[in-house]
Parts: sequence; structure tokens; C-alpha cells
Amino acid sequence: MNPTPLITVEAFYSIIGLVFAFIAVRLVRDRTHGKRWGSALFWGLLAVTYLFGKVLPPLVVGYLVLAMVALAAARQVARSEERGPTRAERLASAERLRNKLFWPALLVPAVAVVGTLLLDRVHAGRFWLIEPKQVTLISLGLGALIAIGVAMRTTGARVTVPVQEGGRLLQAIGWALILPQMLAALGGIFAKAGVGPVVADLVAQALPTQFPFVAVAAYCLGMAVFTMCMGNAFAAFAVITGGIGLPLIVQQHHGNVAIMAGIGMLAGYCGTLMTPMAANFNIVPAMLLDLRDKNAVVKAQVPIGLTILAANILIMYFAVYRF
Repeated sequence: MNPTPLITVEAFYSIIGLVFAFIAVRLVRDRTHGKRWGSALFWGLLAVTYLFGKVLPPLVVGYLVLAMVALAAARQVARSEERGPTRAERLASAERLRNKLFWPALLVPAVAVVGTLLLDRVHAGRFWLIEPKQVTLISLGLGALIAIGVAMRTTGARVTVPVQEGGRLLQAIGWALILPQMLAALGGIFAKAGVGPVVADLVAQALPTQFPFVAVAAYCLGMAVFTMCMGNAFAAFAVITGGIGLPLIVQQHHGNVAIMAGIGMLAGYCGTLMTPMAANFNIVPAMLLDLRDKNAVVKAQVPIGLTILAANILIMYFAVYRF
């Protein structure tokens, strides 16, 4: 008998979809917004993909995504100019709350870690508390909900404030919000198209991959470089792991696949630190901070990214063949 989870990951997708729908409705009602219809349509379509993506045919979802891309490319997506808290109000609130402001932010990873380790074991017969296969995502969602509750209790904010302020932040991020999903899907398409074997042949011809360290270095560097090109480590993972990691590290040199995959993703994230293609991580913060140099975040992160990448190569080499 199949287990019946009480909390599934689709519940959190529905919550996210409702937030996007709320943004769309507010934009439609904002008559001062110069591009309210295009912006509202973008957020409305995004809400549909989250609310009904599981029941809609994949082709329909694909057309919805293409419509969102067209709206963004046509510069029809812009944030509203609704007034938020003034700088004086924010400073006064920070002075009143002091370090209490950090508790909600710290609760998110804390609940995510504890939930990942424990919640998939809670069940009564065939009824499980959460969907075991999605324990990490569900724990992260629970952490966010708990953090929102604690933040509201700490600040005394109304129930509508989290959605309003979250909506303003999402509008500031704008179309870059959908880049991770789009690029991850593109990575899957590349893998299906056979890009992985082509990469493997090129690496085998160019490098002496018969040496275990060379195989590790090629994999980690490939993850970082391909992530820099794609802007997303998930997009790089399918291609580089299929083309370099599995055939060279696992099959040829009998490395540990779990260690390879875990550290390989970290190597890919090093590439995320060093590319403007990861717009939602590197360009959006520069926009929110009104920095003159839009690549200032990337430039500041390059030394850190290279250092962590070198450390990942060494850690993988000393661990992947020994455990």
C-alpha cells in the first residue's frame, strides 16, 4: 500500500502561486503603473504554472513560459512604484528590534536542517506527516512559514504585510526570478540532446584523464565554467556529470558517486559567484543597492569563488577515491 503524505511539496507550490496571483491582482488595480497589463499578465502566467502546472499538459506550460519570456523581452514587465517604508521608518524599526531581526532569518535554515533529518521518519501506519521524497524542500517551506510567523510576532506587523513586502521584493527581482527554472530545464534539454558525450570526447582528447586528479580537476572546472556560461549550476550538472563525472571519475577510476555529485555541485556554485549570467544572484543585488557598477558584486566574489573552487578540487580528490 502506497504511503499517504499529509503535507506535500505541491502545497507549497500552491502557496507560492497564490503570492504571484496576489501580485498580478495588485498590478491590475494600480492605475498609475505604466505597464500594468504586461506586468500583471507576466505574474499571472507565473501563478498559473505554480498553481496548475501538475495538471496542465507540458506543452501548455511550455507555451506559458514562452509567453512570459516574450513579455520580458518586450520590456513589458516592470515593478510598481507603490510606497514602502521610508528610510527613517526602517531605521527606527531596526533600532527598536536590534538583533531580534535575525531570528526569523536563522530559523529558515535551522528548521530546514532539522526537518530534513527527522520529519521523513514521522508516520502512523500508511499516513506520513510529509512526502518522504521531498523532505528537504518541504522542510525549507515549513522553515519559511515558521519564520514568517515569528517575524510577524516580533515586529507586530499585520497579516498582509509579508505578502505586500514580499511582492515588492519579487517585483524588484522581476523576470530574473524565473531564470533558475529556465536554465535548469535547458540543462536537461542539453543532456537529452547528447551534449554530455560530446563534452566527454573533447575532454578525453585534450587532457590525460587516465590520471585520477586530472579527472577530478576536469569535472570541477567543467562544472564551474559551464555554470558561468549557463548561469545556473543545475543546468551544468546534467551535462558535465553525464559527460565527465560519471564516465571518468565513477566508471574509469571507481570514485564515490555521492561525494562526486555533492562536491561537484559546490564547484558549480563557484561558477555562479563569478558570472553575470546568474542575474538573480549577482545583477539583481546591484540593482537593489543602486550600485553604479552593475558587475560590482561579481567582481567582489571572483577571488572567493576561485579560492573555494581550488578547495573543492582538493577535497574531492582526497575523498572521492577513498570513501
